[in-house]
Amino acid sequence: MLLNPRTHFKNGVLLAALGAIAALPVLAETANFGTLTLSRGFDSPTAMLRGSTGGSYSLSAIANTDRHKNKCLGFATPTPDHIIVLQQSFSKLAIQVNSGGKDTTLVVQGPGNSVRCGDDTGQNKDASIVDSDWQAGSYRIWVGTLEAGVKSNYTISLQE
Repeated sequence: MLLNPRTHFKNGVLLAALGAIAALPVLAETANFGTLTLSRGFDSPTAMLRGSTGGSYSLSAIANTDRHKNKCLGFATPTPDHIIVLQQSFSKLAIQVNSGGKDTTLVVQGPGNSVRCGDDTGQNKDASIVDSDWQAGSYRIWVGTLEAGVKSNYTISLQE
């Protein structure tokens, strides 16, 4: 069987290129407003994040409901707003959005695609999540609004 050197070369280059792509390390995921790494015993003032809402991506596309059957509501961007890396497991963690009373929502996706969702906090329209059993690892956080495209600045505070 005779090989056409040009075809053989093209296939070899293609195989080499595919091998190089497969060998690339997985790129770190980015967030709209950055990453925060926390260890147990963190100071509450250091666990403060800032960002702004806005987007038309339905957060129900991540999950319709969370692990406690809470509805996942709101609109944000497809890229998470924040990434939090927990260096150890936490028995309890509270995440509170403060947008000055705007109607915000919260979706947190963690290790093993475990999802937690939050909406209003009592009489307050800002979202929060208070939950137990936070495993060590990376958590992707989206802060949404009930209406697509609504722009609003916010802070997120985290407490043990």
